[in-house]
Amino acid sequence: MSLIDDEMLEEINRTVAEYGHRLLKKKDDEAVRYKTDSYVFETNVHFPTDLNLLWDSLRKCLDVIERSLKKDSTIIGWRKLKSIRRQLKGQFRRTSQQVFKGRKEKAIRDSVKAYLQFARSLQKRFAEVMPNLEAVEADSLRYYSDFTELLIDQADRRLLKEEPIPSEEKVYSIFEPHTEWITKGKSNPRVELGHNLLITTEQSNIIMDYKAMEKEKDTEQVRSLIERLKARYPHWSVFSHSMDKGFYSKENLDWLIETKWAEHVILPKRGKLSEEEKTREHTKTFVRLRHAHSAVEGNIHMLEQHGLNRCPDKGLDGYKRCVGLSVLAYNLHLIGNHLNAKVKEQKEKESRKRVA
Repeated sequence: MSLIDDEMLEEINRTVAEYGHRLLKKKDDEAVRYKTDSYVFETNVHFPTDLNLLWDSLRKCLDVIERSLKKDSTIIGWRKLKSIRRQLKGQFRRTSQQVFKGRKEKAIRDSVKAYLQFARSLQKRFAEVMPNLEAVEADSLRYYSDFTELLIDQADRRLLKEEPIPSEEKVYSIFEPHTEWITKGKSNPRVELGHNLLITTEQSNIIMDYKAMEKEKDTEQVRSLIERLKARYPHWSVFSHSMDKGFYSKENLDWLIETKWAEHVILPKRGKLSEEEKTREHTKTFVRLRHAHSAVEGNIHMLEQHGLNRCPDKGLDGYKRCVGLSVLAYNLHLIGNHLNAKVKEQKEKESRKRVA
């Protein structure tokens, strides 16, 4: 399965979605009713802090050196590796206790300084031993050592110099560095770690389009989404397309209306409405289709319950592959349920005929 790329998965999903739409729709000439929403598909990472990310990078560097020592006993200077690991973990725990539960500013700063000083001393030793390692192990040590250098600098700037770290410089996981910090204004959870996943379904709940967004906003997706749907299903007539307020911008709404993409565009505005906007959003059709939009929330919930809530795969490619395979499984599940229901119905009819 790991050899399947994004293009192949998208082609498979397009074929399955098109078949499912034809199979499940009630009338042959029924127009499509699209519903689009997004949610956060989380990566498999722990909650990041400057201190625990630095601990992650340092312990992985020590793991690389430990593996190298088993292969090459001539590497010197690491006879007390186990003791170093214990000291590092103890310093990390003490510093974490001070930073998150301590009250005395001086004690907090002294503990952070000690932790960073220990980290810098280990960083120098990593640089010294790197030329003596095999190429594979040296590359691995260099990878984690680079993270160590970055995280020492960020911890020093934020905790000691009290500088704000720009979001584009922040790292939220050394194992899944593509992870994003996402806040959607919800009370629970307030913060989610992963990527926004864009989902578009139709009236039979088949997922017709999906996209894992990388540092993109919902408002930026509207035009590219419509272009993809037009290219994949060029002969379908679209009765309505509903989205929530997160996709709203005046440019998006005007563009959707001008291009006559759908007979009814359901794109509610955020904030205060003008009289014209109130009239548009309070028509019977708009209200009915906006209420029907909640069905996509149920589709997303079903995806999450079937495993698409946290990604077990590694790397961005694995993340996207997991999304594609999960959407494929979801659509096949719906199609299978429909076919099973038809078989059951046919058997019941035959049974009633035999009884009669």
